Amino acid sequence: MKKVISTAKAPAAIGPYSQAIVTGGLLFVSGQIPLDPATGEMVEGGIEAQTRRVLDNLKAIVEAAGISLARAVKTTVYIADIGDFGKVNEIYGGYFTENPPARVCVEVSNLPKGALIEIDLIAEVG
Repeated sequence: MKKVISTAKAPAAIGPYSQAIVTGGLLFVSGQIPLDPATGEMVEGGIEAQTRRVLDNLKAIVEAAGISLARAVKTTVYIADIGDFGKVNEIYGGYFTENPPARVCVEVSNLPKGALIEIDLIAEVG
């Protein structure tokens, strides 16, 4: 049985999808872009500010499911410029300090609303 997870502390879905779904002991969080949940607008400040906003959005959704980022088992990071990988990696490491999840990072040609980064996440809930 699947359970929909939703929180006002992260941006509302901008399409026909849920912020996250719990099923089979796992939490599947939809890709998050750097939208400010209060305004629905893209955050300013380049890749560093956008990375922090994305990770804060993920954290809010994970917490709405009753767990923490420490339960993450896999993330996928999509960045518009692989040259930003070092900056992204440094900030990302501050959110996953012990036993970080498995990860894929790829450069993509375009992201929704012109975002510089998007990250999705899978975590254990049970």
